[in-house]
Amino acid sequence: MAIKALHAFVSGRVQGVGYRAFTRDAAKKLGLKGFVRNLPDGRVEVYAEGEEERLKELLEKLYQGPFFAKVTNVEFQFEEPRGEYEDFIIAY
Repeated sequence: MAIKALHAFVSGRVQGVGYRAFTRDAAKKLGLKGFVRNLPDGRVEVYAEGEEERLKELLEKLYQGPFFAKVTNVEFQFEEPRGEYEDFIIAY
C-alpha cells in the first residue's frame, strides 16, 4: 500500500464555519495523519498523509465542507509524504 500526501488549499467561505473541525473529523475517520489550518488570506490549508484512496475520499469532502461553508475552489496536489505526523490535528 503506497502512502501518499495530499496538500490542498481551500477557498470560499471556509473560516468561521466549522470547516477545520469538519476536515479533522473526516480525516480521522479515514485514518489519515496531518493538519488543517486557517491562512491569513482567508483560505484553509489541508495536509494529509495516508493511502491514496483515502486521500481521494477526503478530497471529495473538502469540496463539500460543513453546512455553512461555501467552497469556491480547491487547489491540490499529491506529493511524497513527510512522515512527521502522528495524528490529524487543527494547527494554529
